[in-house]
Amino acid sequence: MPEAPALLLGMVIVAALAFDFINGFHDTANAIATCISTRALSIRNAILMAAGLNFVGALVSTHVATTIGKGIVDPGHVSQIVVLSALAGAIFWDLLTWHYGIPASSSHAIIGGLIGAVVAAKGIHPLNWGGISKILVAIVVSPVAGSVVAFLIMLAIYWGFRNFHPSPLNRAFRKMQVFSAAFMAFSHGSNDAQKSMGVITLALVSYGALPTFHIPTWVIFACAAAMAAGTAMGGWRIIKTVGTDFVELQPVHGFCAETSASAVILTSTAMGIPISTTHVITSAILGVGLSQGKKKVNWGVGIRIVWAWVLTIPASAAAGYFAFRILTPFLVKL
Repeated sequence: MPEAPALLLGMVIVAALAFDFINGFHDTANAIATCISTRALSIRNAILMAAGLNFVGALVSTHVATTIGKGIVDPGHVSQIVVLSALAGAIFWDLLTWHYGIPASSSHAIIGGLIGAVVAAKGIHPLNWGGISKILVAIVVSPVAGSVVAFLIMLAIYWGFRNFHPSPLNRAFRKMQVFSAAFMAFSHGSNDAQKSMGVITLALVSYGALPTFHIPTWVIFACAAAMAAGTAMGGWRIIKTVGTDFVELQPVHGFCAETSASAVILTSTAMGIPISTTHVITSAILGVGLSQGKKKVNWGVGIRIVWAWVLTIPASAAAGYFAFRILTPFLVKL
């Protein structure tokens, strides 16, 4: 027997797709900020490419969606109001950080929102601490991996091409960066679009529309399309922060950062780990910046980014908690 009317389920699905859309324009910078800042692609072409490859990437796997839907809390302990509150908290944090041009993590926002909403509804006991600890480890490991891999690849490129003149080398890497940006857009879709897939499926299981947790085909395509549409809207505030304010990039640096970040993201996707693509690409940019010396990094911008990373899960958890308290008196009447 469904525990809430179809109207409430519909509200959850719409909110999840809205979150995916916001995630798209919030995280457009992850895929294309570097290739825009180095002029490897025009803004229009970069955004269109990112939108298309985000859509394709979202279709390749559902491992991360399963982690989101089952790894944080058992679906049996979740109601439609909990899921809707989690989405409200995540959307609030995404829009707040987008307004200030801060590249925070949409992935961690939905994780935090879900934790906060569950705690507001039933306390801490229904939470799956094993799954949450896996995510917390990834929060630390994935940015470090992105930074280290980018740093090492950048050093290898410096050494391998040390006798080449910079001008023809930059022209060559500007062309190669189109492919690395495409690789990054594909990997972003493969990991980030799955968050909403997991949330919608969690709501469907809670409602009783699905007997077991599996991602329906229509959910996959709907989330892929919502993220692609959001990406197509752009997100210039964060593109500027990531692509120009943090580290001054040349095409070789953009190529290195995108390639390194893509490798880390796709590895995590294959393992079903919902990492932050925002953390990984900004850390990769930090890695290529450090390869040129500490003075090449704008540490003021870097500190703002790190604070956003630290605060995202607690802030979105608090937003999800209060959203549940505020929405429940109204939604229980449906």
